Amino acid sequence: MKRSEAIRAVAEHLGPDSLAVSCNGMITRELYSACDRPENFYMIGSMGLASSIGLGLALRRPERKVVVLDGDGNLLMNLGTLADVAALASKNFYHVVLDNGVHDSTGGQRTVSRAVPLEKVAAAAGYARCLRVASAAALAEALATFLSRPGPAMLLVEVEPGGVRGIGRMEIPPPELARRFRNRVTGTA
Repeated sequence: MKRSEAIRAVAEHLGPDSLAVSCNGMITRELYSACDRPENFYMIGSMGLASSIGLGLALRRPERKVVVLDGDGNLLMNLGTLADVAALASKNFYHVVLDNGVHDSTGGQRTVSRAVPLEKVAAAAGYARCLRVASAAALAEALATFLSRPGPAMLLVEVEPGGVRGIGRMEIPPPELARRFRNRVTGTA
């Protein structure tokens, strides 16, 4: 399955009040292209920190679902966050890891995710639920209930290396993206 297909499938399950945080690189670009909305926080830089930002949001806004779209390379840059997520046990935290086994945004260097199953690391850390899917059909089946049960939960999605050819950068300037997201989080105009 292509990463962009998995991102679209996850985006279709985001409720109107849920918040999404996407890690830097191609995942952010593909989410922006597939489903731009003010409730999405797009990482531009700061590799590995999407889960930390998502955890902070989940703790601050426990009434809202927070969905983190992460990559295997990004998650490996900040693996310690798994312990924080598990220890703080935020029931509204949902971690979707798009695992292609490479650092796709920087040239395709291999990660260790094929040897170190990241969903098992999350389970060992104490996530309430962890599962792995490897096909579009399995992803659709998992998404039917993934966001309706309490977290913290991880859904690891095996995807192919490579992304949308010629995908551009976001057209909205970063300060404007931050302002509109902050307004959605705080409920201000």
